[in-house]
Amino acid sequence: MTAATATARDPRKADFEAAKRRKRIRRLVGEAIADFSMIEPGDKVMVCLSGGKDSYALLDVLLHLRDCAPVPFEVVAVNLDQRHPGFPAHVLPEYLSSRGVPHRIEVQDTHSVVKRVIPEGKTMCSLCSRLRRGVLYRVAKELGATKIALGHHRDDILETFFLNLFHNGKIKAMSPKLVSDDGRHVVIRPLAYVEERDLAAYAEDRAFPIIPCDLCGSQENQQRKQVKAMLREWERKHPGRVISIFSALTRVTPSHLMDRKLFDFANLVADGTPQPDGDTAIDPDELPDVSQGTIVRFTPGRG
Repeated sequence: MTAATATARDPRKADFEAAKRRKRIRRLVGEAIADFSMIEPGDKVMVCLSGGKDSYALLDVLLHLRDCAPVPFEVVAVNLDQRHPGFPAHVLPEYLSSRGVPHRIEVQDTHSVVKRVIPEGKTMCSLCSRLRRGVLYRVAKELGATKIALGHHRDDILETFFLNLFHNGKIKAMSPKLVSDDGRHVVIRPLAYVEERDLAAYAEDRAFPIIPCDLCGSQENQQRKQVKAMLREWERKHPGRVISIFSALTRVTPSHLMDRKLFDFANLVADGTPQPDGDTAIDPDELPDVSQGTIVRFTPGRG
């Protein structure tokens, strides 16, 4: 009998695992918010709610933190109805009203624009995302929101890192906190430390009314799916590798890369001062412990 079957047959064990998962997700969200100063007293946080598991979980956790955190802040949920054929427009308003969440449903037919501009069979996500951001920035201004919260998680960040590495020749991922394209908003990703598999299980635990993200049609040629499969295979064969890569994004050593904008190689001189990093390429004594599969928190000043 598998562990999953045993859990399904024992409701007490299922409840215990769900409570442990809920506690873990809340803790990781709290750590990310604290680490990157995402939310400040008096903030009005606009949660972008798509109807997928990630944004539902983000809203759920932020509502919990709003009610119990020492920092006072507001939460408002916003959904952009892009007029996808078959989109169940009643689901989100009913859910948000049932929970007493202040919300706004913004209707913009960006779907027709994307279908008109992007050739059949090509990936539509990039243009769709740009149009969506523009609308959300406008709505944030109209609502007086001081932060825009997105539901990207740890796996999204890693996949973006590899997409840029493989296809764009850049060391770049998703920032947990940044200034928006128009320079007028602060965008935050409180789920930055949370694994996708935990969010999927959490969505089941909480019975969120999920709206699938396949309304625009299946796009199997997306490179992101290939990277996701690659990471899943790596983790299967080498447990701990994925969290090690994620931890590496928090421990960048510019002097050991090749970006002349980040490190002044031209004026580098040997002045007799010992250098902690020196000419060591790999630091075996400082490799992170990934045995528990959790975010590695390092001592400031090391690495």
